[in-house]
Amino acid sequence: MNRHKYICGAALSVLGGAMWGVSGTCGQFLFTYKGISSLWLTPIRLFIAGILLLTWCLCRDAGAVVKPWKERRDRIDLLVYGLAGVTLCQFLYFGTIQLSSAGVATILQDLSPISILLCGCVAAKRLPRGSETASILLALVGVFLLVTHGSLTDFAVSPAALLVGIGSAGAVTVYNVYPKRLLSRYPVTLLQGWSFFLGGSISMLIFRPWEYGVVMDRQIVLGIASVVVLGNLLAFNLYMVGVRLIGPEKAILYGFAEPVVAAVLSCVWLGAPFTVWDLAGFACVFGMMALLSLRRNGAECSEREDS
Repeated sequence: MNRHKYICGAALSVLGGAMWGVSGTCGQFLFTYKGISSLWLTPIRLFIAGILLLTWCLCRDAGAVVKPWKERRDRIDLLVYGLAGVTLCQFLYFGTIQLSSAGVATILQDLSPISILLCGCVAAKRLPRGSETASILLALVGVFLLVTHGSLTDFAVSPAALLVGIGSAGAVTVYNVYPKRLLSRYPVTLLQGWSFFLGGSISMLIFRPWEYGVVMDRQIVLGIASVVVLGNLLAFNLYMVGVRLIGPEKAILYGFAEPVVAAVLSCVWLGAPFTVWDLAGFACVFGMMALLSLRRNGAECSEREDS
């Protein structure tokens, strides 16, 4: 991989992660101060983002928009990627924010490198190596500190938030690992447009946000615009271009900007508590990500030397 391509991919992954962090904090504002439900917000943001992206794709190349639906394998891949990956991740991520905070939601979601690692071990029919086992233990310690704040009797994060957050990490694994073939055949913007539109259309029919009786005001409109533009249109596209350039294993590690931005904004803007235990938990999860990154870099160096 040439240096320029790697730097571009890493920068786009970091920027995409930062946009997700801002978007998540805007979502937390809507949940905390406007009484909005994630089951109302998520279908609307997915549907609006899907319409906007598909309209953009139609304007650029109308004939290419339906191409992913012409081959059976592409249709199946797009449905899995769009629904089990992108859509499920959005629902679980914003559900975790509503149950806890943007900082906690993003750090739980960032456990996804562990699930990607375990998927790789299963595919290779091997057990985790020493550094991999250490990274798993670091992740577990980090989650323990975040959830319990060092107490074995009280929970700082509800069990529901923990389960939903871990579920979001699983969905992140799907949309990082699964779409390699799709990304080699179609533009990221087109795949994201269909994913958002599918997820938004189906979830609108299921959750019927028009029945929630939300009274719109300027802050709610700005909040929705922020999560759509930053979290959907910008973050997903920037990040997935990064995945295409440097691969999911590296891109997901450079997404560290998301929990940092979300935690800082939640604390400074929304007054969410951030304790020493939270800091220690974040440090453990970042340590896990750094350890996995060093292991992969070392493996790549060995492969180049062998070749």
